[in-house]
Amino acid sequence: MVDPKLLEMLVCPVTKTSLVYKQEQNELWAKASGLSYPIRDGIPVMLPEEARKLTSDEQESLE
Repeated sequence: MVDPKLLEMLVCPVTKTSLVYKQEQNELWAKASGLSYPIRDGIPVMLPEEARKLTSDEQESLE
């Protein structure tokens, strides 16, 4: 689990837009960039090179 106050402050480093916490995947999803940032040991890894591209189904679920 990630601290909710931290989640309020974090933004996508590529687009500077808000993120959606996906607890089941333990990831932060960015709708604008279509990237998913992993959370490792409770720490969000906000490096674009560590992100994965969201699938089209995942992107649709954010709408």
